[in-house]
Amino acid sequence: MKRILIFSHALELGGAERSLIGLLHSLDYSEYEVDLFLMRHTGELMSCIPEQVNLLPEIPQYACLAVPIAQVLKSGHFGVAFGRFIGKRKAAAYVKQHKLKENAVSLEYSHKYTRAFMPTVGTGVYDLAVSFLTPHYFAAEKVQAKKKAAWIHTDYSRLAVNVESELAMWGRYDHIVGVSEDVVKSFTGVFPSLADKTMVMENTLPEKLIREQSKAFSAEDEMPADGSIRLLSIGRFSHAKNFDNVPDICARIRAAGLPVKWYLIGYGGEEELIRHKIAEAGMQENVIILGKRENPYPYIAACDLYVQPSRYEGKAVTVREAQLLGKPVVITDYPTSSSQLEDGLDGIIVPMDNTGCAKAISSLLKDSSILKGIQNDLSNKDFSNSEEVVLLKKLLEQL
Repeated sequence: MKRILIFSHALELGGAERSLIGLLHSLDYSEYEVDLFLMRHTGELMSCIPEQVNLLPEIPQYACLAVPIAQVLKSGHFGVAFGRFIGKRKAAAYVKQHKLKENAVSLEYSHKYTRAFMPTVGTGVYDLAVSFLTPHYFAAEKVQAKKKAAWIHTDYSRLAVNVESELAMWGRYDHIVGVSEDVVKSFTGVFPSLADKTMVMENTLPEKLIREQSKAFSAEDEMPADGSIRLLSIGRFSHAKNFDNVPDICARIRAAGLPVKWYLIGYGGEEELIRHKIAEAGMQENVIILGKRENPYPYIAACDLYVQPSRYEGKAVTVREAQLLGKPVVITDYPTSSSQLEDGLDGIIVPMDNTGCAKAISSLLKDSSILKGIQNDLSNKDFSNSEEVVLLKKLLEQL
């Protein structure tokens, strides 16, 4: 039996985290012995870990990466605190020098400069170690394995990274796995020398679990069938998801005569900005922030249209979840959108700008034949991608 260790951060409500749950539910446990190491045993998805998975104990040095440095000092982990302090200073200097606005340097440096103070993870030598979320220093250096693979979930062309610094980290892996062709293309555009190591493995979804959870309760109290057209978006309240433009788009759709209400599920640092934009657009009754929800699937089941208005994505798991549940989907024309769906068949790609986005959504909502055609297409497709796990098996067979 092959031994696999999967290394990740936590199991909070995010697309990559739900993708990890999908992967765990797709594995054949008669063939694999799977250890899961999470730096923090936190998150609403912890209860979704299959019982066959061996969840390794939390290690304090890894867990304290998510708490303030002063608290790390109080807990006595002085090396980790020192590494984080150095990483924070060096990241700030790099960002200032290169005049970066949005960047992935801070988290990378936090791991880069604390790795020397981290203990080893796992027991013995694994056949395969999987690092599921960036940065990938720890699985590369703190896990013993015959082969190592690192996952990428985002559009690297939109991230400001220290290429030279990250190149050494990626070089420690035998395989670099992107969740779509476009994700791999964006990655190799930044790291062309790593192209030979890359491969594509689509996100897997636990179809049975999603369908069961979609029937766990009714969302009608929060998303009432009051004659409105119910739009839904799910994601972290961050710049990438573009929820700050939802109020203006919603106002434009309503101005076209459509009685839409747009519900937002999620959490994050831009909630205050989104609320400000709701008030600015006068959409307090029409754009409703539901907040964090442990089980989003009854809300997907209740909506009339799922919308992903992102500025950029790797491959949005929520879009495939909505498609799996038979819901028409609209996504904006972000760089990797063509790998997300087949425009006009199992969803619609609309312009990124607010005017074009609102006009396209309005046209779609007024054309019931297009909506019906999309739903018919969805009913004939398998969105679980469970067959993708075969690629993981191929990696193990190469040992």
